[in-house]
Amino acid sequence: MDYLSLIGVVLGFVAIVGGTIMDGGHAEALLNGPALVIVLGGTLGATLLQFPPTVFLRGLNISLWVFRPRNQLLEQQVNKMVEWSALARKEGLLGLESVLDTEIDPFAIKGLQLLVDGSEPEVIRDCLELEINTREFSDLQAARVFEAMGGYSPTIGILGAVIGLIHVMKNLAEPGLLGSGIATAFVATIYGVGFANLIFLPVANKLKMQILTMSQAKELLVEGIVAIAEGENPKNIELKLSGFLIENVTIQRMR
Repeated sequence: MDYLSLIGVVLGFVAIVGGTIMDGGHAEALLNGPALVIVLGGTLGATLLQFPPTVFLRGLNISLWVFRPRNQLLEQQVNKMVEWSALARKEGLLGLESVLDTEIDPFAIKGLQLLVDGSEPEVIRDCLELEINTREFSDLQAARVFEAMGGYSPTIGILGAVIGLIHVMKNLAEPGLLGSGIATAFVATIYGVGFANLIFLPVANKLKMQILTMSQAKELLVEGIVAIAEGENPKNIELKLSGFLIENVTIQRMR
């Protein structure tokens, strides 16, 4: 569980509600059903129009990574590569067949199978990097679902404000109906900007970082497996792969 993500969501909304109360307002003033329907419904509709069903559903699926990230234990993977290389030097590449029965990572299994089959190092690299690039592209497209929602939400909020003002203008002769229209106008804007900057855009960026971290972990496996295929010394492989353990590698890649 990523508790920072949970704290961030809660803190953002508590700050808005708390600030409203401290300013002498009431939390109930931020609750408006019509405004919520306009903003969320309009944002969802625009997003569904932009993306094909597979990308949209994939985006919903990976959204869970924000609170339950798929941890990439790079140090353990480096140790695994060293163990595989030592086994390969001792028993030959066919000795890695025993590892295939215990490995659970499909990507690692694919690399091991290529190794055991005696594929050339460049062939192994090409096959595995193609899968990395394809998966990364697919997941980044899914993350852009939330990025798009963060772009549409404020605009839909403004649309909700205009609708509320139209309601106000139509009922100028009936003061009792003006309050609901004005409330919808202002609250819709709050919803649009708030959802975009407190949920949609942060979720999109968190997913992108998680996706790049996963790709980095797979690249470590590629380098290790190719090094084994080339017959490198286990100690040299460990030194080479230790470069993946440098802090902030993912952050530097995103810049």
